Amino acid sequence: MNLPKKLTVLQMCFLALAAVLNIAGANIALLLRIPLYLDTLGTFLSAMLFGPFYGMIPGLLSGLLTGFTTDIYSLFYLPVQLVTALAAGFLFYEKSFKTGKYRILLFAAAVTVPGTIVSASITAFLFGGITSSGSSILVQLLHHTGLNLTASVFCVQLLTDYLDRAVMLCLSVLVLGVLPASMLAVLKKGQRNYGSL
Repeated sequence: MNLPKKLTVLQMCFLALAAVLNIAGANIALLLRIPLYLDTLGTFLSAMLFGPFYGMIPGLLSGLLTGFTTDIYSLFYLPVQLVTALAAGFLFYEKSFKTGKYRILLFAAAVTVPGTIVSASITAFLFGGITSSGSSILVQLLHHTGLNLTASVFCVQLLTDYLDRAVMLCLSVLVLGVLPASMLAVLKKGQRNYGSL
């Protein structure tokens, strides 16, 4: 994997913007109480452009900022952002962003499974199946049908995570598809005239 040794100022600004996208999406989902999270758009964009390790930076920043400001549960789910960035980075880094809709759905499944294992474990064992997310209602409904709590959490997390990741991957591919090739090249490779830290 060809990771940049130093990030340019432009690349750092993009990572900060990606963290803001994650925070905005998370707050919209929290406000509307929808069973999606919408907090991985920036993580996906960064992982696709810079690779898995730099893709973790927006997830880490947004999880910390959201956790300290609007939703304390975000702090506990930081590992999910990191696992999602790793999976997306390994799948998408240095690949074409022009993928078919069926491939995106397949990639969404591949990115979803590792994160779902982590998030379902956190939700079931740490919070008893109840969090600030709109999916907690679905967990409780499924649990009251007789399914044990861990299985209920895993089923709901798998469904909601997959839908969330599919939507966010589609948006990421659309965003990267409309950016000019020159801008993508500057973001990926960096240019010394923008400076580096």
